[in-house]
Amino acid sequence: MTITLEQMVQAGMHLGHPARKWNPKMKPFIYTEKDSIHLIDLIKTYVHLNYVCKFLTKSTSNGKKILFVGTKKQASNLIAETALNCNSFYVNEKWLGGMLTNWKTVYLSTKKLKNLELQEKKGLFNKLPKKEAANLVKKKEKLNKYLGGMKNMEVLPDIVIIIGQHEEINALKECNKLGIRSISILDTDCDPSISDLIVPANDDSMPSIKLLLQEFEFAIKQGQEIFNTKKNMK
Repeated sequence: MTITLEQMVQAGMHLGHPARKWNPKMKPFIYTEKDSIHLIDLIKTYVHLNYVCKFLTKSTSNGKKILFVGTKKQASNLIAETALNCNSFYVNEKWLGGMLTNWKTVYLSTKKLKNLELQEKKGLFNKLPKKEAANLVKKKEKLNKYLGGMKNMEVLPDIVIIIGQHEEINALKECNKLGIRSISILDTDCDPSISDLIVPANDDSMPSIKLLLQEFEFAIKQGQEIFNTKKNMK
């Protein structure tokens, strides 16, 4: 890992929610309470983050594919940027029910999106009546808003990285139902018992989210580099 405890503190990764909003199941990851705010034990954050990063590197070195999920305002743009930087996929607008459990239907929608983009690129929209062309553009934009980050995903992901357990509870449930490995950033109001791999940390602060995503990206790229090297040696 490239991160230091000092950087974690500076990013506010240790800052949890007001004590009255806590989930008692997060007690093992809470260091103390200060001014009615729970502070996360950053040593445990570091240990869990280190484990998760090694898991990501090992997985991607074997060709595993990653899907990032984070629709909260603080995470949305960072999610898309990180996923694109490490050749992964993302959902950053809204989790539509069945994105994983009803993958066949979602996959057809991504194909429809790519087909519309191709038609537009070839100038076919210009040959249609204005109203029809406008409807197709509107349809393409709507599909791209929700599925643009998944349009090149040919099969279900091997690992899903979730920012915001409360907001993305349906994504987590779908992962659990299908047996897809997931990594969740858990704040002090979250429930670790329903998550797979976890990193206890502030999931509301942009600096905290950005720092965590940078570590995930670095780990994924390391694994992808190993995978590509092995592939080229064959």
